[in-house]
Amino acid sequence: MSTHQPKQIATLTIATEQPVREFFGAQVEQAIYANGTHIIGFGFDGTACFRKGTRNGPDGLRAVSEDIESYSPYLDADLFDLPFVDLGNLSLGDSDDVEAQWQFATDQFDEAFGAIDLAANNVRVLTLGGEHSISYAPIRKYLAQYPDMVLLHLDAHADLRDGFLGYHYSHASIIRRSLDHFGPGHQLIQYGIRSGTREEYQYMNDHGTVRKSRQDFLASVAAIPADRPVYLTLDLDYFDPAFLPGTGTPEPGGEDFHSYVSLMKILREKNLVGADVVELSPEIDPTGNSDVFAAKIVRELLIILNEKGVR
Repeated sequence: MSTHQPKQIATLTIATEQPVREFFGAQVEQAIYANGTHIIGFGFDGTACFRKGTRNGPDGLRAVSEDIESYSPYLDADLFDLPFVDLGNLSLGDSDDVEAQWQFATDQFDEAFGAIDLAANNVRVLTLGGEHSISYAPIRKYLAQYPDMVLLHLDAHADLRDGFLGYHYSHASIIRRSLDHFGPGHQLIQYGIRSGTREEYQYMNDHGTVRKSRQDFLASVAAIPADRPVYLTLDLDYFDPAFLPGTGTPEPGGEDFHSYVSLMKILREKNLVGADVVELSPEIDPTGNSDVFAAKIVRELLIILNEKGVR
């Protein structure tokens, strides 16, 4: 790992839970750094409506991270040359109530980063889920910090329902809840969507948020000005279940790893300010292949986020 360390600007105000192990190459600290990249886990699956298990996603990713190379041949870069911090996992508290657990961890995220000016200090956060509802906390924070941000949403599902199965902050509602915080300068780009209600598709078509081919999607990302902030929320069911079966709501017809690499090469030239990777359920795929697939997804993101550290 690089011996260079960005300047510390804050000590974490919450006591996070220790991860099963740090993501390979990370430093485990309770510190936030300017020009630094930070991993934080949010292992929650309380509103998952089909197959649960994503509560173990953050540590499932970490557990196999040492078993993949730190070097990315796709980006010709090595995580060991780039400093980043693993902050551990947010706590769900002591309640047995699903909504209380989600709120407790969401409040922890807000307490940890609420007083920090992410934009001014170039603080980058990669949140690991957990089901997709966990993305609300980081997306809301980033939207507030970057009034011209583009939200890239990769997913099999539209996630535009106004609540689902009684949960206002459902995994099926994350983009709808994010839109509650959109300002006039924000933009939503969605790709990979292949499941949703008629009303969700009507919204996407009416507002021009969805891209219906890989070519159109990659062209849209390439057209984003290089200095415009971009946040990526990536539900792993975006990928075809033939490649990544270890997710709660698989949908046939998804993307493959090489299409993701194509996106990473474009995002490397953009202003990627933060991201989340959600919906890995390790126990669903006993082969462990899904965990490895997801860890490589995270590796590429960490490299790109770290490269944005000094401007």
